[in-house]
Amino acid sequence: MTTPIRILIADDQELIRYGFRLILDAHPALEVVGEAPDGGTAITTARELTPDVVLMDIRMPGVDGIAATTIITAELPSTRVLALTTFDLDEYAFGALRAGASGFLLKDTKPADLVDAIQAVHRGDAVVAPRITARLIEVAAPHLPREGAEHDGEQCAAGDARAVAGAEERASARLAALTERERDVFALIAGGATNAEIGAELWVSESTVKTHVGRILQKLELRDRVQAVILAYELGVAGRDAGTAPIDLDNNSDNDDDTQGPSAP
Repeated sequence: MTTPIRILIADDQELIRYGFRLILDAHPALEVVGEAPDGGTAITTARELTPDVVLMDIRMPGVDGIAATTIITAELPSTRVLALTTFDLDEYAFGALRAGASGFLLKDTKPADLVDAIQAVHRGDAVVAPRITARLIEVAAPHLPREGAEHDGEQCAAGDARAVAGAEERASARLAALTERERDVFALIAGGATNAEIGAELWVSESTVKTHVGRILQKLELRDRVQAVILAYELGVAGRDAGTAPIDLDNNSDNDDDTQGPSAP
């Protein structure tokens, strides 16, 4: 018998916790092992129970969901966090993903989609609600650093400019290690495509896509697909600036073989 996915629900509203518990406990592959009314309790409960997945509300009193996510993902690397919000554009959404959340959903997500999302992040994949993704990009992209960019009409301070340039240079060096096929997969990941959709687009098997994803995450030193999406938008590889601010990856001599390498979600 398959061991159920152990879930901790963190939300300051008791009614919402109760509703999630009813949905999840009705599924044989899921088990709610604990609840937390705030971020601080979520941290201590996660340390005690080491759940597989934490459903994390973003806005909670005391320690908020972002701070709790940062601590939980740092201390419990095998525990995945699925962040939740009531609003289709939450100012903390991007922060939650940066803090280590493996996914971000709206609380009005259909029960079946919530179950699918929990199973996806548990197996190492990443999930972001489609209508959140586009609006996150619209809000975040204009404020992400670009080489030579100015802030509020003024030149960046020399130290800040060097730091930004250094970070972009290191990221670009990692991107240059990708093969041409891996760059294709990376761009599709950034666009929110699933493994099946990537396979259909590139005419390769889903297992081959998993191999490419594993290589990409390893080469870019990323934890999961969410971090890959964030990196892609920061560097202009994807998003509305992609056509005007591409990263030069032509100096690449890696083998583009589609069948070798470690498999990953």
